[in-house]
Amino acid sequence: MSTLYAISGVTGMTGNELVRQILAGREGSDHILGFDNFFASSIETVKDCLGDGRFEFFEYDINNKVQMEDFEQRVAAQKQRYDEVIYINCAAVVHTEHFYHVYDTFETNVTGMNEFLQQAVRVGAQKFINCSTSEVYSMHSWNESGGVREDDFLTMSDAEHSQRTSYAVGKLLTEFFMRDAVDTGKIKGCSIRFANVYSRNERFPKHIIPFIINSFQNEGKVVLLENSRRNRRTFLNNYDSCSAVLALAGTDSALDGTVYNVATDEEISMVDLAKLCGAKMGIAEPVIEFEGYRESDPERRLLSTEKIRTRTSWRPVVDLDKGLDECIANYLGM
Repeated sequence: MSTLYAISGVTGMTGNELVRQILAGREGSDHILGFDNFFASSIETVKDCLGDGRFEFFEYDINNKVQMEDFEQRVAAQKQRYDEVIYINCAAVVHTEHFYHVYDTFETNVTGMNEFLQQAVRVGAQKFINCSTSEVYSMHSWNESGGVREDDFLTMSDAEHSQRTSYAVGKLLTEFFMRDAVDTGKIKGCSIRFANVYSRNERFPKHIIPFIINSFQNEGKVVLLENSRRNRRTFLNNYDSCSAVLALAGTDSALDGTVYNVATDEEISMVDLAKLCGAKMGIAEPVIEFEGYRESDPERRLLSTEKIRTRTSWRPVVDLDKGLDECIANYLGM
């Protein structure tokens, strides 16, 4: 079966690895139309794929109506050559500092996603994968029974506690768009809640792992938030997050409009993470300082992945030890 993929945010952390995995899959049968506005990335992340005729890239913005009309026409013009069309929405305002500014995230994360979904319906795409976020779990992000499940009730902070949650609320709304489209028979699809994804290809040191590595390299120390004295997280390598997208896209029975957690169970404290990175960089006694405080920051984020493991063949294959080695080697040019 041949597939035409339409991917937003294609040079971002999820998008660029999806391109790589798709091109490495079925020989010559699939094609990718992707776009990005480089808000949180660069063309460098897909430079190794640009010479492949199966991948077409456009410097487009999901919020630009003219550009999206052109993209839709391009998908429509090619779709008859393929057995199915799959839309994957990876476009998102993901830099943490923007989480606190509702207007900075709403247009792309909410309006842009919905417009992209409606485009998929108009062109007759068979499937739509919506990349949501584990941020929706907010203050209720772990339990003693193997982690938070998708059908657990959410306990979110609100505007009285922190504007940060506006990002999560917007992403949560996209899950309702997705569910409605499936329930009304317009398309098959699902939403994915990734937990703390990291990648060796991140363009900017905004997330915690590249931040720690870059801080040690450039400053000789790392400054963490006061919350980090007690916070614990699991970290999902980008290879595994993208293989989960493709596993779901390839499992029709799983595309019921619902939500899937995608995570690992390798929980580690922020302090131990910093120490581990330091040790891998050859720093015997890494300097860790604490400054600042993040409101409504959960102490733990542990998600149950029973649902995706039961409904698909997906399993994570890159453990934290290997993933950190790859990140450090990439960032330090080793």
